Amino acid sequence: MHYLIVPGYGNSGPDHWQTYWEKSLPDASRVQQRSWEGPKKAEWVDTLDKAVSSLKSDTIIVSHSLGVATTVIWLQKVAAEKRLPGCVKGVFLVAPADVETIDIVEDFAPMPLEKLPVPSCVVASENDEYVTIERARMFAEAWGSMFFDVGRKGHINALTNLGEWEEGRALLKEFEKIL
Repeated sequence: MHYLIVPGYGNSGPDHWQTYWEKSLPDASRVQQRSWEGPKKAEWVDTLDKAVSSLKSDTIIVSHSLGVATTVIWLQKVAAEKRLPGCVKGVFLVAPADVETIDIVEDFAPMPLEKLPVPSCVVASENDEYVTIERARMFAEAWGSMFFDVGRKGHINALTNLGEWEEGRALLKEFEKIL
């Protein structure tokens, strides 16, 4: 299985679990946006589309924060265009940023609320400053996603000192069982 890492605003730095996973998962790559601090929905979605179009093996997309919104918007777009790549077996969506309440990423609003065309999992924290647990749960329900509440882990990023985030890896393995 290939893992396509989709970071959010600012990219995922050296102490972010996504960076650790990119280095330690057996087959992983990362989407590289042109501007990590000046996100534009059309550009980010197009960059993800190009990254997926170059994939050759079965893939799970592993997204964080604004990367979740990018992934969901991309999935809705390719499904509507009837061109969903068969290599995308599922999406693992961690700490979805509520794009409707964050000024700097308002270009990504509104968050699509249609059922996703591939199996999906949402992982959320009870004290995430960028999305309430209730809103994250609502996203999961709308998308037809599995849902994991990981307690109080902030935005599930480098600032919460999760390192390799073994709990997340265990959730990813659990998600992979349904694929």
